[in-house]
Amino acid sequence: MKYFVVIIGSLIVAIAFNLFLIPFGILSSGISGIAILIGILTPFSIGALNFLLNLPLLILGYFTLGKRITYATLLCVVSLSIFLYVLPERAVADDILLSTIFGGFIGGVGIALILKFSGTSGGLDIVAMILSRKSNAPVGLLLTAMNGVIVLVSGTVFGWNIALYTLLSIYITGKVIDSIYTDQIKVTLQIITTKGDAIRQDLLDNIYRGFTMSDGFGGYSKEGKQMIWMVVTRYETLEIKKIVRSHDEHAFINIFNTIEVDGQFAKNMK
Repeated sequence: MKYFVVIIGSLIVAIAFNLFLIPFGILSSGISGIAILIGILTPFSIGALNFLLNLPLLILGYFTLGKRITYATLLCVVSLSIFLYVLPERAVADDILLSTIFGGFIGGVGIALILKFSGTSGGLDIVAMILSRKSNAPVGLLLTAMNGVIVLVSGTVFGWNIALYTLLSIYITGKVIDSIYTDQIKVTLQIITTKGDAIRQDLLDNIYRGFTMSDGFGGYSKEGKQMIWMVVTRYETLEIKKIVRSHDEHAFINIFNTIEVDGQFAKNMK
């Protein structure tokens, strides 16, 4: 289901690009925007450029975001590149303002879907997620800030009218992402299990958060238990639950909202 949604999200993003933005020379955010810029100015395929430009950041994501997110991101980059190659670059509407608004909105929906299922669309999404983990700033806001250089390049190459449309599209995309992808909200997990050692190692290998463990026993069974406490962002709970269930189907997981975090939340405690 996760990978299916990542593919659907990639298709939605490709539709936003090829049917709304690219026909008018409007750039998207991130590495995809750079690929569109080069593709418009050269005979190279935008899909192939998107894949090649994303490779270095995929490697960065592998070492900083974990293997599971990187695999989903690789799937997204490959599928998005294929969809950009296959779908025709044909404007749905003749009005550039309507295309800008709907292209930004549709692209934001696609990217938000990908983010909610623990992937990224590649490129600056990876950088934004890393910075969001360290600063707790919204992902959409970070993407908007980092894409200022793309707007400047767009204005220099295509004129400032197109640059302003590009800026509007990027802004709408960022706002839609923050409206749908609310998973930067903090939650506290209390995990009670009999497989604490195995879960501990898997968490250390794949999750960018510290946690605390303690021993206990069941009030009824008096069976020895391990308790794991950790504060994470909401999007990370999906991966954590998968890790816990892969080792202990009967583990007890209690998740509750966290109002404030004061301490080393953003630090990798490995």
